[in-house]
Amino acid sequence: MRVSDYTRLLTLAAIWGASFLFMRISSPAIGAINTAFFRVFFGLIGLAAIIFCIRKSLDYKEKFGKTLVLGTINSGIPFLMYSIAASFIPAGYSAILNATTPLMGAMIGFFIFSEHLTIKKWVGVMLGIIGITVITTVGESHVVGNVIIGVIACIIATIGYGFAGFLTRKWITQQGGLDPTLVAFGSQIGATIFLTPFLLWNLSSSPNIDWLQGDVWISLLAVGFVCTSLAYILYFRLIADIGPLRSLTVTFLVPPFAVLWGFLILDETISIGFLLGSLIVLLSVWLIVSPDSQKKPSSPS
Repeated sequence: MRVSDYTRLLTLAAIWGASFLFMRISSPAIGAINTAFFRVFFGLIGLAAIIFCIRKSLDYKEKFGKTLVLGTINSGIPFLMYSIAASFIPAGYSAILNATTPLMGAMIGFFIFSEHLTIKKWVGVMLGIIGITVITTVGESHVVGNVIIGVIACIIATIGYGFAGFLTRKWITQQGGLDPTLVAFGSQIGATIFLTPFLLWNLSSSPNIDWLQGDVWISLLAVGFVCTSLAYILYFRLIADIGPLRSLTVTFLVPPFAVLWGFLILDETISIGFLLGSLIVLLSVWLIVSPDSQKKPSSPS
């Protein structure tokens, strides 16, 4: 990996770490569905503005439909799940569970895409499952409310990310490629289409919501324009440059930022179970994403 790749990974981690903070502010105030919709909607507007300003051609090379499907899998469903989780668990919890994305990616790759898993990666998968269990069951669970709902929502989101990484490689990268900005733009169109019926149903059936909350709109704008528009351009560029599994290592770097933002802005605290489970999960992710040592071939005699 090049220095520029590492720089993009670190920048993306800081941005996505902040996204959990923004969702933690907006979801309890206006609901998970509304938060998820406005995130992808503002992300779509931001990307549209970028494409207009740089006068980029909308030549999708017959891949537009595939980007719409990717948007549902990689944005619509995960963003809805993380917005649900934000109503139940602190930002740091969602972020460390988000770090299991390479774990999910490894299992999806093995069971569905015929990817090979070494013994080391299998150990990582097992440790990841143990770490999630520890986070869920050990420590002061009362501080996070109904933690099980939040954990399940996060796991569903990571499954979506895992699928999307391999589908992006199969549908986009291996089919001649596509500009990352166009992939991100098409994805947000797909996610917006997917979430619109949920939004309409929610607005017609939910109790009155106070929409005049400045901190909520600041959070929605930030999570849409920065954590979605900008972040997904970086993310799809990484997939094209370094592949899906290495790109998923960004989730290894997100939790420290999310915990930091949650502590500084929301005075969030963490339990002993969270710390212990987090260490296990991060070890799991390291085992999964670190290169396997290969035996050097013998020199020809």
